[in-house]
Parts: sequence; structure tokens; C-alpha cells
Amino acid sequence: MCHYAEKPYKLHYACVPCRVAFKQHPGPGGHRCPRCSEPMICAGHDFAAPRRRDTKAWTVVAAVLDAGLRYEGREPCGCGKDPKFRPRTRAEVRARRITAARTGTSLADVLGRVDPPTPA
Repeated sequence: MCHYAEKPYKLHYACVPCRVAFKQHPGPGGHRCPRCSEPMICAGHDFAAPRRRDTKAWTVVAAVLDAGLRYEGREPCGCGKDPKFRPRTRAEVRARRITAARTGTSLADVLGRVDPPTPA
């Protein structure tokens, strides 16, 4: 039985420029930030927002969300139990950007790997 199919769960939506996140039900029109009225980005079911004053952590969140990834600890249906890797520090993001540029793979693929391949 699917974990997220039992009842409708709220998703986390983040506004990176304002450094805020809210849990809201998914809607057809998207959600706007109450502070700046810009569209918020869906961050997934298992997003844990950093503190607002932690600008370094928010730059990592911005890199992950700009690459098109979401923070999902399970598969979208809820059946899979393995959490997916997301970088937590700017050094991890920097290393993965360099690897993506050297290997020619997309940044989203490299950001989602625990240990990206390092070319010699």
C-alpha cells in the first residue's frame, strides 16, 4: 500500500529569495510567496528548510531546486523506502558542478548522486 496514497499530504513550497518555506496542498495554479508575491518552488514532501539566517544553506537549497530536483525521502507514490541523496554543503555542490562540467553530464544527475564519478 502506498504511503502517500492513503490521504492527501501537503507539499513543501519554498521561496529562495525570501528564505521561507510553507506546507500547502498541491494546486493547479501554483502558490505565491506571502512576502514577495513571487511563485514558490515545490520542494517535495521531505524538505527541511534551513534557518532563515543561514544563507549558506539556502544557496545549497537554491542550487538543488534550480537543477529541478526535489527533496523526496521516498518514491512519489510512497512505496520506495530509500531516501534520495541531496547535497548539504556548498563544497558538495561545488565539487558536483565541477564534475558535471568535466564529464558533460547534467547537473541534476550529478547532484542526485552520493559519490559522483571523478574523471582523472
